[in-house]
Amino acid sequence: MTIEEILAGESKNVEFKVQRPDKSIKYMKTVVAFANGKGGRIVFGIDDKTREVVGISEDVVFLEIDAITNAISDSCEPTIIPDVYLQNINGKTVIVAEIRAGRQKPYYIKADGLENGVYIRVSGTTRPADREMSRELYYECEGHAFDSVIRRDLKVTDEDIDTLCRQMKKVAIANSKSDLQRAAVKDVTKNVLISWGILKRSEDGNVYPTNAYVYLTGQGGLRSMIQCGVFKGTTRAVFLDRRNYEGPLWEQVDEAVKFVLRNIRMGCRLEGVYRQDIYELPPDSIRELIVNAIMNCSYIQASNIQVAIYDDRLEITSPGGLLPGVTIDLMKEGFSKIRNRSLANAFAYMNLVEAWGSGIPKLMQAMKEYGLREPEFIDMEVAFRINLYRGQNVVNDLNRDLNDLNHDLVDPKVDLETRLEEVIRKSPELTYKSLGEILAVSAATVKRTMAKMQQEGKIIREGSNRKGKWILTDKK
Repeated sequence: MTIEEILAGESKNVEFKVQRPDKSIKYMKTVVAFANGKGGRIVFGIDDKTREVVGISEDVVFLEIDAITNAISDSCEPTIIPDVYLQNINGKTVIVAEIRAGRQKPYYIKADGLENGVYIRVSGTTRPADREMSRELYYECEGHAFDSVIRRDLKVTDEDIDTLCRQMKKVAIANSKSDLQRAAVKDVTKNVLISWGILKRSEDGNVYPTNAYVYLTGQGGLRSMIQCGVFKGTTRAVFLDRRNYEGPLWEQVDEAVKFVLRNIRMGCRLEGVYRQDIYELPPDSIRELIVNAIMNCSYIQASNIQVAIYDDRLEITSPGGLLPGVTIDLMKEGFSKIRNRSLANAFAYMNLVEAWGSGIPKLMQAMKEYGLREPEFIDMEVAFRINLYRGQNVVNDLNRDLNDLNHDLVDPKVDLETRLEEVIRKSPELTYKSLGEILAVSAATVKRTMAKMQQEGKIIREGSNRKGKWILTDKK
């Protein structure tokens, strides 16, 4: 341990003790919390209040090591074997008890039992884990996903299954971005849902829904929602608006995205001669983050996904911290580990999410292209949060450019025929109405002027009124 680490103080994986407490329970909770998390170190011989290195007397240092090792080995279930060693800091000896992340979670204090003896680490403090968190630790360690747990208490008919399959296909087609992608959407069948873990066939041959089916349909007693709110300023002190969205998960996604877009700023950009609305934050990234929040939400916990809009940022929080083996740095490189794999399969089919692992790198690139600061990622152990910081300059710059361009197009010094020719040359398929909107004149005025231009042989119409286009003859 370095002086810099000591000066930084205690954290989610470091705790100081001025000496070994007489009662081992005073540090055993932290031992268990480290084993249930990503590991950590307890350093004996550093004052946790002043961060002063007081050291351990060399006369007793080896007795202290034995006492710490034995207490940890005897007090925890499953057994935790610590790595206990000495370290010299500024001429003083401290004892470091290093606890690795466990592979048999949940760990608990033997004397308190599994129900009351499980602890976790949250932002530098040790806290008791509730029953839901203990179950979460078990599922993660065993490699099981809560969304794929079979629900034998629920019955599902072939009609119910067909309804879900049709709904999913409808959503997949609606979310397709091209004719090719739409054509690639195949029918969903009962066997496909079984392969995804949304349904399961039991030993008796019957097919039962899983938790994923319950969450997808919004039926079956498991409540899930996305809580959305707008706040005044940069804290949660004053609500300006709030909405809770329940029901099928794809509907929750759509409603949450719409809520965000209604409550952030929007400007315009000119693509050719078309006005294109543009938001201060990239909409595709907003949708991707909300979908990712669902795919990685710990539905075991009695809390919901939260989408909060402040004056300076959009904040998306999902219950459940990063899975073992996942770090923020790895996420930025495209590494992905999905908590709810059955839901992820369904979302991928419905074109709600692209290739797994691509979301965060694409988000960072999109924010960069918008001229905004890099997203902020916060692992809170029991939850994960992403902050997108808002940027007024993006909207202001676009509106300023558009206003300048509109001024050029409606300059009274340039006659209407000349302006029409300029627009038609770039977009020959435009209607009278669209041309009028661009040039700030009525559709009737455009129609009258273009009829005159046709009579003079300056333009001709090719094709039907609906699908045709204008052709300039360049006749003066």
